[in-house]
Amino acid sequence: MFSPQLIDDASQLLVLCRSKKLMIASAESCTGGLISGLFTQIAGSSDVFERGFVTYSNEAKSELLGVPMELIDQWGAVSPQVAAAMASGALARSLAGLSISVTGIAGPGGGSKQKPVGLVYLAAARKNGLVIGKTCKFGDIGRSKVREATISAAIKLLNSSIETEDRII
Repeated sequence: MFSPQLIDDASQLLVLCRSKKLMIASAESCTGGLISGLFTQIAGSSDVFERGFVTYSNEAKSELLGVPMELIDQWGAVSPQVAAAMASGALARSLAGLSISVTGIAGPGGGSKQKPVGLVYLAAARKNGLVIGKTCKFGDIGRSKVREATISAAIKLLNSSIETEDRII
């Protein structure tokens, strides 16, 4: 299901988190649980991967993660503001010390001139309040490829959030 490279990257991240005693939570929209699926494909991941939220609808983002509907109404579900709120909500509703969120337009439809197919916003959050965002413009490369590229970007952003906090502390 997942490429050997993705499994290797996720395995290395799990080792790093294990060494820092960090647990991870995910909040997923356009990937529909694939980040959770990647982590749980790796034997022994349960000591690091705490839980995943699949919040495909706006209501789920609000009910499960506490994303204010006013924020979604103002910026749209596919926005850096909602990605940040999703990541913060995953931390608040889990035992994790690190979270990742993704929201975007995987296609083939659903895009617009302002928010085209392949646009994805990601955010990683830490319990200390650190939130790092990333915008990815993958283009209309097909639904599966957008989702796979998003998973890869999520793993890299999680690594980056650990490195950034290591420099801050």
